[in-house]
Amino acid sequence: MQYQSVRYHVIPLSPLSKLQLCLRRRKIMVIDLDETLIHSVLDGVSRPSQRGGPPPDFVLKVDIEHHPVRFSVHKRPHVDYFLSIVSQWYELVIFTASLEIYGAGVADHLDNGRHIFQRRYFRQHCLYDSGSYSKDLSRVSTDLSSIFILDNSPGAYRSFPDNAIPIQSWFSDPQDTALLCLLPILDALRFVSDVRSILSRNLHRDVQLPNLMAPRGSVGLTGNASNANSVAAANSATRQSHFMM
Repeated sequence: MQYQSVRYHVIPLSPLSKLQLCLRRRKIMVIDLDETLIHSVLDGVSRPSQRGGPPPDFVLKVDIEHHPVRFSVHKRPHVDYFLSIVSQWYELVIFTASLEIYGAGVADHLDNGRHIFQRRYFRQHCLYDSGSYSKDLSRVSTDLSSIFILDNSPGAYRSFPDNAIPIQSWFSDPQDTALLCLLPILDALRFVSDVRSILSRNLHRDVQLPNLMAPRGSVGLTGNASNANSVAAANSATRQSHFMM
């Protein structure tokens, strides 16, 4: 899928800012996969708006429980550019509630030989409670002042609300700019001594931070963010939850 060309203008750091970064350990950015960076459709499971739509960015074929399974995977708009920028600022870690055989394949395609994901965590690393999976950030790092997670599911980080950046679930909107809208705060967050001092102020945790900081489109990036997530898309996603989360 093709999107308009967008660039985030990184302001050159002053000598003092460079020194501040050198004196601080590089922070860890934990990132979810499904409906955060990509949306996958299991063969035979699709919603009406996807029929006849754009082709997938890649197809993932895996064997799950001795059965061949095929996923059509669509990348969220601007995800490649987003990852290329934030990988310069943070240690990137994938943490998904999906099965490893699926999640690893998706991560490999997103990484595309760039080696930008330092570590990867999957369903077996999650906590399971009351019918849902959550992600224990202390398993990734015991220093909670220097780690945060980007995830579309509040339940995934329910034990670490002050270490989370929420993002709207993405299914198919080609005009989505949610990842781009996060770049300004991610640029700034690397300079703070404790990420919780900033992220704990996000009182409306079901709304992504850019919507609280500025009107859409006011962060110096072209394009319009969308808040259109259909009930049909959510229903379709639940049918695939055995493999991906």
